[in-house]
Amino acid sequence: MSANPLTDFQVQRERIVNVGRDLQRPECILAERDGTLWSADARGGVMRIAPDGSQRFVGQRASDRFGSHDAGSAQALENKFTKGTLPNGLAFAANGEILIANFGTDALEVMTRDGATRTLHERIDGEAIGKVNFVLRDSKNRVWITVSTRVNPWTKAAASRVCDGYIAVLDEHGLRVVADGFFFTNEIRFDASEQWLYIVETTGPYVSRMRVVESDRGVELAQREVFGPSTLGGPPDGIAFDAFGNLWCTLVMVDQLIALTPRGDKLVLLDDGDPVASAELVRKLGEGSASAEDMLNARGTIAPWLASITFGGPDLRTVYLGSLMGSTIPSFRSPLAGLAMVHWHESH
Repeated sequence: MSANPLTDFQVQRERIVNVGRDLQRPECILAERDGTLWSADARGGVMRIAPDGSQRFVGQRASDRFGSHDAGSAQALENKFTKGTLPNGLAFAANGEILIANFGTDALEVMTRDGATRTLHERIDGEAIGKVNFVLRDSKNRVWITVSTRVNPWTKAAASRVCDGYIAVLDEHGLRVVADGFFFTNEIRFDASEQWLYIVETTGPYVSRMRVVESDRGVELAQREVFGPSTLGGPPDGIAFDAFGNLWCTLVMVDQLIALTPRGDKLVLLDDGDPVASAELVRKLGEGSASAEDMLNARGTIAPWLASITFGGPDLRTVYLGSLMGSTIPSFRSPLAGLAMVHWHESH
C-alpha cells in the first residue's frame, strides 16, 4: 500500500474558511456535486446554502402525501412539529428528497426540497422507536437508521453509558432491527465495498464495525468488533471515509478531529478543545459524573461541540465540519478526496 497522505497532515487554522451564517445547530451537512450544501437546523428544517453563498431556510411542514407505513393525519404531524422537531442526521433519498432522523419527534421522516414532510416510521416491532439519531442510504437503496437509546430522558443514557442503542434497516421486508446493544449509537458509514458497516458508539467511547451479510431473510449484520482504540480520548460523534480508507471522526465536546487509518491507528488532525477541561470531562464521563458545566468548559471555538464531517467540492477534497453549538460551517482543504456518497453521481 502506498504512503498514507494523512500521516503528516494537520489542519491549519488560518486556512479554515467559514461557510454560511446565522445557522442553528448545523449538526449534519449534506453536500451535492454542484456545491450546494444542506444543513440540519434546530428551527425545524434544513438550511440550503447555494454555491454562491446565498442561503434559504426550508422549514418542515405537514404533507398531504400520506400512505406511509405509519400513516396519520396532517394535524397529528403538525402537533408533533409544535412539540419540537429537531432534525439530526440527514441523507438523500433516491429521488432527491431528504431523509431525516428526527431527534425531536423520534421518527424517521422524509421531506421534499420545499419542506413538505411525512413520517415514514415512528414505531418498530410495536414500540416507539426511541431517539433516532442518524440515517444512511446504501447502494441497494436500503435505508439504515441508528437509535441512540430508548431511555427517557435520553441525557440519562448519555451520562451513564446505557447500552440499549440499536441499528435498523428499511428494505423490502420493512423496518427491522439488525443489531442492538450499543453504547449510544450515533453515525454509521459503509466502507468502499459496503462489506463492513462502521458504527459510532458515543459513550463507548469507540468505533465498532460489523460485517454486512446478504441472506434469504434479507441483509444482516455479523462479527461485531471494535475498530481502532477502545478509548478514543473523547466521545465520538460523526464519521466519514476518505478515498484511501482512513475513517475521519469527530470527538464532540473535547472538539478534536481525528482519523483512524485502515489499520486502526489514531491520528489527531485538529485539536480545538481546552486540554485541561477536556481531560477532566473524559475522566468524569468515564465515571458517569460529568455535568453540563464540564461539557461546556471543554468546547472549542472553531466548531463548538464538533459533531460531523462531510466531504464536498467538485473534487471531494473540501471538508465541512458540523457542530451542535456553531452558527457557521468551517471548511478546509484535504490532501485527498473523500469517499463519494451514494447520491454523489445521481441526478435529481
